[in-house]
Amino acid sequence: MYKKFQKMGYFRHIIFALIAGFAIVAFWRGVWGLLDIYLLPANAALSMWVSVAIGVIILIVTHDVVKGLT
Repeated sequence: MYKKFQKMGYFRHIIFALIAGFAIVAFWRGVWGLLDIYLLPANAALSMWVSVAIGVIILIVTHDVVKGLT
């Protein structure tokens, strides 16, 4: 009986990981889609460079916060 419950727990972990993984991918797909539409839609190359710059600025600003977590 214990092994049956143990296997159900493992199965639940796999299902949860799949659902969480799908949710993360869907979230970022939506974010990137919105950026494609609203962040300089007429100039894709400039939009990508602005996105990179924003990302680098966020990484620089939050460096001390992330460093404190480790």
